[in-house]
Amino acid sequence: MRRFSQKEYFYAIDKNNKPVMTIKPGETVVVETADTCANRIKREEDFKILPTIKYHNPLSGPIFVEGAKPGDTLTIYINDIKPLFDQGWGANEPGTISIAGDATFGLHLVNEPFPITGYICPIENGVITLPLKSGRKIRVQSRPFPGTIGVAPEIESASSLVCGRHGGNMDCSDITIGNKLFLPVYTEGAFLQLGDVHALQGDGELGGAPVEIASECTLTIDLIKGKTINWPRIESPEYIMTVGNSCPIDNSLRIANTEMLYWLRDEYGFNLEDAIYLSSNVFRVQVNQAVCPGFSSVSVKFPKEYLPGS
Repeated sequence: MRRFSQKEYFYAIDKNNKPVMTIKPGETVVVETADTCANRIKREEDFKILPTIKYHNPLSGPIFVEGAKPGDTLTIYINDIKPLFDQGWGANEPGTISIAGDATFGLHLVNEPFPITGYICPIENGVITLPLKSGRKIRVQSRPFPGTIGVAPEIESASSLVCGRHGGNMDCSDITIGNKLFLPVYTEGAFLQLGDVHALQGDGELGGAPVEIASECTLTIDLIKGKTINWPRIESPEYIMTVGNSCPIDNSLRIANTEMLYWLRDEYGFNLEDAIYLSSNVFRVQVNQAVCPGFSSVSVKFPKEYLPGS
């Protein structure tokens, strides 16, 4: 098993970034990642620097995968994710909160400016302590995942803050331990990059930064030659999932739903009429990312128990 620690982080997914490692399909690698603020938040007093940080989501990689070419599909098995430190941090961030701030919905929660509220969150044996400002402490089992993971787009560079067909900042909590991510390949070598790992996140990431951590990710990276997909896909023991990344959020939902219909038709033998009917009955929808202006991410899930032969 090979590993690397990043010396210089990137803030865009780009085929022009120099690869830190070249691997053969099927290899397992251990990747160290920094948190979204490059590990600069360690104590309560550090939250005052948040407004001054210009760049977020530093990325580790790229990893060049031998034999990967446009039209192939990259598969990433999430074997393990461990925090590098015994704590993470989170923050409520003004300007990114998904709450009505005018009279449109009769809510006035965010009419008045308020400062960033930060939380240092201890992590012990996989359990996170969320210390509320009221004094109450809530303990939650960690469910870590890379908020940003993707391959290089075909032509342009993609900021580590956005998501699209290539993956990117999807903030999808199902890209977690024991699951498998599928990404379309657009460039020779794929140029896989990742970072922005969260120890915990609610659907939609509605309040800003959840529990941000530096991490050690153990991944097995493989390749399906000649298989072309249009958008990211995920497989867990319970579901197959498609991910739509677009704006506004209803476009993300349409993309994910359409991709699921095609997946069921093309690989599992459903006719399209039946697949559409099942979408009204057994599909599940998860909002991954709805907090950042300009993009959103939505997953559509199909229970594997209803696949043929299950």
